Amino acid sequence: MPTNADLARRRAAAIPRGVGNSLQVYAERASNGEIWDVEGRRYIDFGSGIAVLNTGHLHPKVQGAVAAQLARLSHACFQVTPYENYVALAERLNDLAPGPGPWKTIFLTTGAEAVENAVKIARYHTGRSAVISFGGGFHGRTLACISLTGKVHPYKAGFGPMLPDIYHAPFPMEYHGITVEASLAAIEHLFKHDVDAQRVAALIVEPVQGEGGFYIAPPVFLRELRTLCDRHGILLIVDEVQTGFARTGKMFAIEHSGVVPDLMTVAKSLAGGVPLSAVVGRADIMDAPLPGGLGGTYAGSPLGCAAALAVLDVIESEGLCARAERQGAMLRARLQDMHSRWSCIGEVRGLGAMVAMELVRDRRPDSPDAEITKALVQSAGRRGLVLLSCGIYGNVIRFLAPLTMPDAQLAEGLAILEAALEDVAAR
Repeated sequence: MPTNADLARRRAAAIPRGVGNSLQVYAERASNGEIWDVEGRRYIDFGSGIAVLNTGHLHPKVQGAVAAQLARLSHACFQVTPYENYVALAERLNDLAPGPGPWKTIFLTTGAEAVENAVKIARYHTGRSAVISFGGGFHGRTLACISLTGKVHPYKAGFGPMLPDIYHAPFPMEYHGITVEASLAAIEHLFKHDVDAQRVAALIVEPVQGEGGFYIAPPVFLRELRTLCDRHGILLIVDEVQTGFARTGKMFAIEHSGVVPDLMTVAKSLAGGVPLSAVVGRADIMDAPLPGGLGGTYAGSPLGCAAALAVLDVIESEGLCARAERQGAMLRARLQDMHSRWSCIGEVRGLGAMVAMELVRDRRPDSPDAEITKALVQSAGRRGLVLLSCGIYGNVIRFLAPLTMPDAQLAEGLAILEAALEDVAAR
């Protein structure tokens, strides 16, 4: 069996540096909230493969559904010879969509692919070209998606020129003094100085920014965006790739605001680790493109659809929305206690179990500390805890433990975090 060091050397020779790694730890197996590396060391997973495993690693019901599907059919391409579980999953998501229907759903493979297709659909339906997104937003790594993404390094730098007709407004961040009013005024400024509102096809927003730092869009802001879009005939796209499927205490984070989107992108925890994404939208909008304008060879694979149907069953049967609220409360309580003791923790925030802490110098919001953030990820990793960082300045730790993780294991992980904090704060 190779060691982590052996695999790191092979990785360096075979894989480009542009594919980064948080830890040089090579996973060999996993179960629910735990991972074991190739050397047999156990890790508590507070990252869930970047929000993919709300139902945990290899949930028995998801594993069983994939195995049963694999025994029958692994691939056929839905555009060639369609299959029932694609239809059944679309029906389930249409029923779960946040607002009155009718809704329709198309399946794809990645979150970026879902975002690109949402933009395509919006452009086709409206006959317009421009799209507005937000600073700090993250929508994927394809060329169109990095154009939408509001963070230059490492996503945009060196990859230009970006897709034309994309505009950015500041996202409201109370901790950094960006108010709802300022963000809305910036959009009106765009309409006056950069792009005619009648040329804007869509506005895309994350209800909670993911890679941007887990900043929560105030409900009043989302409601104002809905009103603005209606006034100008703009489609509202809600990116639920990271926030969806019970993570925030609702099936979809947009439900906290009562806002009904025109289009919604989902992926990550949809299929419990099997690559699958979707665009869910109003039926009249989704039906705009002609046959052949949407799809993909692997889009909506039988395996992914089988896994996703099982994931939806688990979320319902195990009460994962309520579980997210309880887990989030536990996380925030412990992190707030740490906040009271360490001046490097500037703010603790979260919605449901989508929780983050922002690391700064001397509690100053204008002094982000990316160095201590990196050190904390590595210190926690050495102690057996997988952590993820994020944020425009790389100074936010995001907590994305599986919603199925037992309370005792969550507490164990938080104890490791505390020990790692003591280590890095003392340097």
